[in-house]
Amino acid sequence: MDYALARLNMVESQIRTNKVTDPDLIAAFESVPRELFVPKGKRGIAYTDEALEIGEGRYMLEPMVLARLLQAAMPGPADVALDLACGTGYATALLSRLASTVVGVDDAGELVEQGNGILSGLEIDNAALVKGALTAGYRKQAPYNVILVNGAVETLPDELFAQLAEGGRLVTIEGGTAVGPGQAVLYEKLAGRIGRRILFDAGTPMLAGFRREPGFVF
Repeated sequence: MDYALARLNMVESQIRTNKVTDPDLIAAFESVPRELFVPKGKRGIAYTDEALEIGEGRYMLEPMVLARLLQAAMPGPADVALDLACGTGYATALLSRLASTVVGVDDAGELVEQGNGILSGLEIDNAALVKGALTAGYRKQAPYNVILVNGAVETLPDELFAQLAEGGRLVTIEGGTAVGPGQAVLYEKLAGRIGRRILFDAGTPMLAGFRREPGFVF
């Protein structure tokens, strides 16, 4: 399979046609080999326009959804970024092309180990993956200018917002069920307060640990 051609087709048909215009972001999608971050048996479908299961309950976001989330997050060359539920680190690799430093966090230890090997093979030296609880973020490198949550959530812990820098942006997908999509959202910290803006409709599998606790019902 011609992966370079598949990657170009992904960019031209899935990303450019869906309101993604940032040239640096587009260049990152053109340069990072997505097929390396999926199981070998799934490399032939690495560039399909759907969320792709990669093992241990992790999914790579649909390329269009990931591109629009990253564009909304506006990572810059001086920024520090956190990639939560990073899996094998595809989004981490993309962010490494756009930000100064990137930390990927996942509690799926085997995927983290695989991902660090892939990043090393690509000679990416400003990003690393670590094993840890998703809801805890990664305080050691905080505060972050950008936080990407790779998956759908029902609620976000205060700990993540505490790790946002002033002016920092957090992007994720909220909600979504089998009968309807969720919403891609942007949170931004300004003057110590957290604002929220809905970006577009999107759906992807829910992340364990980010479900809302059921309320008491009489």
